[in-house]
Amino acid sequence: MFETLGSPKVRGWVLYDGSCGICSRWVPFWAPTLRHLGLDFAPLQSAWVLERTGLSLSVLLEDLRLLYADGRLTSGADVYRFVMQRRWWAYPLYLLSVMPAGRQVFDRAYRAFARHRLQVSAVCRLVPPAANGG
Repeated sequence: MFETLGSPKVRGWVLYDGSCGICSRWVPFWAPTLRHLGLDFAPLQSAWVLERTGLSLSVLLEDLRLLYADGRLTSGADVYRFVMQRRWWAYPLYLLSVMPAGRQVFDRAYRAFARHRLQVSAVCRLVPPAANGG
């Protein structure tokens, strides 16, 4: 996963909360789709992520992030939009998510999930792999 950090074919990294049970399963599940787009993935808690973004861990953990190879950073619902826009089967959802009313609903739904992801993980008994020793 991290060995591609210097690889020229990597366009960026989807950065997720490694302490979140849902996030730490969901992002790797989508690895084939992400890699098809030239994206790798890593936990937000990775030392190189903190170094490369220059953001504090508390700020990083507020959102899912997309760190481009050139250093740009996309956050939150816009990370989902980036992926949906580039997959034919998700493109209709992308279109809905950029329409004014759709954007508002999509952004609010994302924010609600992001704010409660750890509680949802706990209720669903989704422990991050690292917490399981794996």
